[in-house]
Amino acid sequence: MTVLTVPIAETASASITRRTRVLRRLRRNPLAVVSFVVLALAAGIALLSPWLAPYSVDQTDFARVFVPPGSPGHVLGTDDLGRDVLSRIMLGARASLQVGLLAVATSLVLGVPLGLAAGYFRAWDAVISRFTDLLLAFPFLIMAVGLAAIRGASLGNAAVAIGIAQIPGVIRVVRSDTLRLKSLDFVAAAVVDGASDLWVLTRHILPNATSVILVQATVAIPAAILGEAVLSFLGLGIQPPAPSLGTMLATAQQFAARAPWAAVLPGVVIMGLALAFNVFGDALRDALDPKGDRR
Repeated sequence: MTVLTVPIAETASASITRRTRVLRRLRRNPLAVVSFVVLALAAGIALLSPWLAPYSVDQTDFARVFVPPGSPGHVLGTDDLGRDVLSRIMLGARASLQVGLLAVATSLVLGVPLGLAAGYFRAWDAVISRFTDLLLAFPFLIMAVGLAAIRGASLGNAAVAIGIAQIPGVIRVVRSDTLRLKSLDFVAAAVVDGASDLWVLTRHILPNATSVILVQATVAIPAAILGEAVLSFLGLGIQPPAPSLGTMLATAQQFAARAPWAAVLPGVVIMGLALAFNVFGDALRDALDPKGDRR
């Protein structure tokens, strides 16, 4: 039997055409553009925060405690120790994004191979699926809190704990898409042509599952950011004096009546980052949907 092969030039051309189509759909979606701009600004500020922050995050001024927003020298006011809230929010957002990206990277590195194996190998499916069900028996935050408590409180441990808690979701999404791709003709043709299982998984299934993995990552990052805020709020995440949006909320709650801005502003940043990631993730999913080509 002769298996038809697609020339490399045609494959590359199709890939470029699809990429162009996805970018065009994103540009035509106002919510996607706004969310992308917000995330780009947040990423830029996070990267440059050590140089953009007007004050050191540990610089205290007990003569200017609870200065309200809009005061000279302190755009967003000060906290209970006279520290600049804007500087701490900038560095806290940097830490939140670091934890979110590290957690999602951890979940993808471990979850994608397990999802591919579960969807492609019937013998492994039962074992990996039972493992996934076992992890799903524990709520996301409960598992993250437990793992963080066992490993100790730090930025790296918080990222690992949240990443492990997100593995079941990655496994399920990748397994489902692998089962769909496995039944398509081009995979069957590769198997008939004598391709090994590793070749089929890495050259046929994984590249075609990339869009699903990207969407899952954009959905998982805001969950990781919220998870980091919860862990830091409970004292299991980033430890003082390092700034964190969660620790800022935990500290400010006891002064909420006197200085509400110290608690409201970090909460608004957390909500804004999570909302921007979710909106962009939804837009990216719609842009990558091949059914849109037939509309």
